[in-house]
Amino acid sequence: MTQFTEYNDVIFDAFCLHNKRSEIIDRKQDIINKISDYYNSSPDSILYVGFNPAILAAKAKEIYVSSVSDRVLAWIRSQGVNALLIDEPKQFDLVVALDEYLTFAETEQDQKSMISQLCGLSKGLVVTTVKDYKNQDFKDREYSQPAIIKSNNKLTAFTEIHDWDQRDKNVWTTSIYQMSGMESKCRGQFDRRALFFKQLAKFSIDAGAGNFLVHKNIMYKSIVKKNYEHVISIQFQ
Repeated sequence: MTQFTEYNDVIFDAFCLHNKRSEIIDRKQDIINKISDYYNSSPDSILYVGFNPAILAAKAKEIYVSSVSDRVLAWIRSQGVNALLIDEPKQFDLVVALDEYLTFAETEQDQKSMISQLCGLSKGLVVTTVKDYKNQDFKDREYSQPAIIKSNNKLTAFTEIHDWDQRDKNVWTTSIYQMSGMESKCRGQFDRRALFFKQLAKFSIDAGAGNFLVHKNIMYKSIVKKNYEHVISIQFQ
């Protein structure tokens, strides 16, 4: 199981706790709809990298997933979604990899390889997210803004603590704390590396992308934190 898969399990658990799951599904699907409308695209095949609530509203003929645990995949299928795991090299009209998937790397070369691999899976669009690390506030480097989930009069708080490397200012580890009443749970540490817009653009173009766009009017917010991430589309022609 990859570190992103383990991290994604936390997002799935937070989603399952939420009283407003249908609203979350609609918000995540709305992002995909806006990107598709921008490019006048109607994808017949979609790959979701990690758990994304929008998969529950997917209308594509072919729906695939990767970087999800067995229990998450089983739950998705129990909701009536015919989601398949990638079992051979394949390309998709749309690849969706949110929640800063490309920051789960230890080195720049790891990151470059991840971008190349992700781009290689698409024959249309890749949609991903990253924060603006160049202009990041100092307080945001240390911890994320906590997300509070209320379910059946029970409050559960999620927050991320970031431990930055003293030798490399672009490297850190993330731990997620889940707290409810007197109970607390820590998940992680997850190895992370900052990714910058120009860096992602260059690596994407090197991987064959024809267009790279940071959408100014579309922002993404994770279920486990209130910080916003920039939505990026990478087009292949």
